Amino acid sequence: MNQQAAATGDHERYSRRLSDKIQAAFEHACDEGELIAASELLAVLENVLLSNPLRPERRESVVAPLLALHERLWNLRMSSRGEVEAEPEAVLGE
Repeated sequence: MNQQAAATGDHERYSRRLSDKIQAAFEHACDEGELIAASELLAVLENVLLSNPLRPERRESVVAPLLALHERLWNLRMSSRGEVEAEPEAVLGE
């Protein structure tokens, strides 16, 4: 393999952010019903996204998508237990 082909392969391999790859793995775990793995991947994703020193306005843009992922996992857990799905806020507000 020549150097140009190797450089192109490396660019394709690293063209997505680590956080995007972890989120894709989380989504895949949810789709497969692997809730323990999904929970662990979500914790890693939080660590990657929130441990970096971000500007305050950027940090806010990271929190909303994380909350949506937490909500998806919560809904999957509730449905796997056979419980009626309710909004997480409704349960927390009781």
